[in-house]
Amino acid sequence: MLKNYEFWFITGSQFLYGGKALRQVAENSREMIGALNAGGFLPCPVADKAAIVTNRSAQEIIREANRDESCAGIIGFCHTFSPSKMWINALCALQKPYLHLHTQFNASIPNEELDMDYMNLHQSAHGDREHGFIGARLRMPRKVVVGYWKDKAVQEKIGKWMRAAVGAAVSRDLKVMRFGDNMREVAVTEGDKVEAQIKLGWQVNTWPVGALAEAVSAVTEAEIDAKMAEYSEKYDFATDDIETVRYQAREEIAIKNMLDGEGALAFSNTFQDLYGMAQLPGLATQNLMAAGYGYGGEGDWKTAAMTAIMKAMGEGLGGGSAFMEDYTYDLEKGLSLGAHMLEVCPSLGAGRARIEVHHLGIGGKNPPARLVFEGKAGAAIVASLVDMGGRLRLIVQDVQCVKPSQTMPNLPVARVMWKPEPSLTVGAECWILAGGAHHTVLSYDCDAEMMRDWARIMDIEFVHINRDTDPIKFEQALLLADLIWKLK
Repeated sequence: MLKNYEFWFITGSQFLYGGKALRQVAENSREMIGALNAGGFLPCPVADKAAIVTNRSAQEIIREANRDESCAGIIGFCHTFSPSKMWINALCALQKPYLHLHTQFNASIPNEELDMDYMNLHQSAHGDREHGFIGARLRMPRKVVVGYWKDKAVQEKIGKWMRAAVGAAVSRDLKVMRFGDNMREVAVTEGDKVEAQIKLGWQVNTWPVGALAEAVSAVTEAEIDAKMAEYSEKYDFATDDIETVRYQAREEIAIKNMLDGEGALAFSNTFQDLYGMAQLPGLATQNLMAAGYGYGGEGDWKTAAMTAIMKAMGEGLGGGSAFMEDYTYDLEKGLSLGAHMLEVCPSLGAGRARIEVHHLGIGGKNPPARLVFEGKAGAAIVASLVDMGGRLRLIVQDVQCVKPSQTMPNLPVARVMWKPEPSLTVGAECWILAGGAHHTVLSYDCDAEMMRDWARIMDIEFVHINRDTDPIKFEQALLLADLIWKLK
């Protein structure tokens, strides 16, 4: 995903300072862009675009950016004083994410060079504040990054925002394929699919399970042989029931064919609608997630979409993101055990996953093959997108994943154990107050800052539970947010 996008660097200035100054502005901007691209902290390249010096030039570059599908966002920097009225028409028309980089070409104030010519040229402290005003006046969603452009911390912040902007680009073109409806009588997996498309761009539609069953039947033995070779290369076989594994391969190929045929990047299914299927997809779903597809169990299309988006945002970081569910607690140790019936992505695994076949007590189908593994230790987040009626809320909680405290020999599923912040009890209280779902996306790659940037770009509510969260203040903040979002 990331390799398909670039970000445009636009420098703000004006004609007042003359041709020599503008040539210096252009030269300095090129040096800054070169350093950003060479720094190793940005996931996508930065493209050099001409300085904005008039209302017309601002509008032209923004119109071009809006049309260019490879442009995932704009980085704006005012080298000199750039009068913000000439940006108004352009910023009002902007359809791409915007980052305001408040920096300056030199890190410090030079003693001997400091004269009025230098002051006229290096006016970021002046120009960026003018530019900041118009962004605030327009109430435009934007990321503000402050600091010296060569510093690692600044470039890392830009890199995180880039990933969020790519997530926004993926979101606005995302198709979710639903095989059947959501699990009967469940509330949180429901939602307004029309509102989701208006706000997030998601095209969420249903395909009959019977059509998937037909696609399963159409898979050839040669295709299954190739998929089995892939399984052998990636996973350890801990079963002699090869025919059951082959059926999962058949299901995976069929699902992928249907997804790719519709240009869909995410899917959901439910154990309550398996018409014509011999097994609930387990290994099939897990291996598809490992390839970057999003998934949501029990018809949870919102989590399916978020899994796909967060996988795209974290591409190349190596930590992993996956569909997850809070299953049970260790109240003595303050830990939560996350798992699902079958479908957890092996990107979360601490080691090589095993293919096993076991009975499944729900669904009424044959015992399915699945990947079994333990999750790795490390800092992560869990994220839940919920429909609050009239608006969407993204809830993110910081967690610390740990090595499971027990072996759990009779739990033949993939599982991850974590310590929620600030604690299991306070974190669960705040999660419930916010309406967080039992389904989440667990990610070692995305963090709260990245998800906050994504929510700001998509113009949805963001709620963060972390080590500093106080439940009384948290509840007050939720009440205020309700009032604010009802007025928007």
